[in-house]
Amino acid sequence: MKILVPGILVFVFNIIVLTPGMGQIEEKPAYLHLLDIPYRSNDSIMANPYIRERCVLDLYYPKDADSFPTLVFFHGGGLTSGNKGLNLFFENKGIAIVDVSYRLSPKVKVKNILDDAAASIAWVFNQIESYGGDKSKIYISGHSAGGYITSMMGLDKSYLNAYQIDSDSLAGLIPLSGHVITHFTAREEMGLGQTDVLVDNMAPLYHIRKQAPPYIMITGDRNLEILARYEENAYMMRMMKLIGHPDTQLYELQGYDHSMVYPAAPLILKTIEQLEAKKYPEVKTENHQD
Repeated sequence: MKILVPGILVFVFNIIVLTPGMGQIEEKPAYLHLLDIPYRSNDSIMANPYIRERCVLDLYYPKDADSFPTLVFFHGGGLTSGNKGLNLFFENKGIAIVDVSYRLSPKVKVKNILDDAAASIAWVFNQIESYGGDKSKIYISGHSAGGYITSMMGLDKSYLNAYQIDSDSLAGLIPLSGHVITHFTAREEMGLGQTDVLVDNMAPLYHIRKQAPPYIMITGDRNLEILARYEENAYMMRMMKLIGHPDTQLYELQGYDHSMVYPAAPLILKTIEQLEAKKYPEVKTENHQD
């Protein structure tokens, strides 16, 4: 089998292949895992070592499938730390996973981080069909800071508009325990503290829209979560419903604290399955309750 990647033609057999500039490509049964793909193509931008280090993504996809959904996932870490990495629960589930790294504060501002996220999503829209995916089936998710990024990408249209992508074309938003007020790192840039509540244009709540993609929020237990995160999301759900958004939901994972990515993973997959079934009711989708 031959696979075309930016600037490199890779022949993949049943071995691990190392490729200069692309990182490692691993073949697993029925899946390929492409690591450290740069999602910013401008040569002058890529000349920056920090951008070269952080503005990369991993693509895990079924190699012999067509028109599969894709989940773009943003890691957490308060916008100041963290790294991409495949959640093992998502392996072999019939969808592609795009794990994204992005630049971090304080080296860059939060707006730069959000622009990185938009650039990575634009890469998926422009490239996923060459791997067999369907760009009408792109879902966005992320945990904590990644949940905040998820909401901003789907609700504030300006970031994706900069890359000629309409955020309303996203198939769904599934943030995990994300801020919906202005993120505390953005508030720190303004000299504010974590308990200085602010809702401005850096807050998902500021951008609530009736026409936004399906919006499914998941948090940990309200008694165990950090910084009133459940209550924030509950208010967000109420406001989205009040403006007439047709598909906003909130799930609370009782007994789990803020570290709830793994228990949330089956719900993410079930949400994608249900949303796909709504769009394509004649297509029988695989049950992912394992």
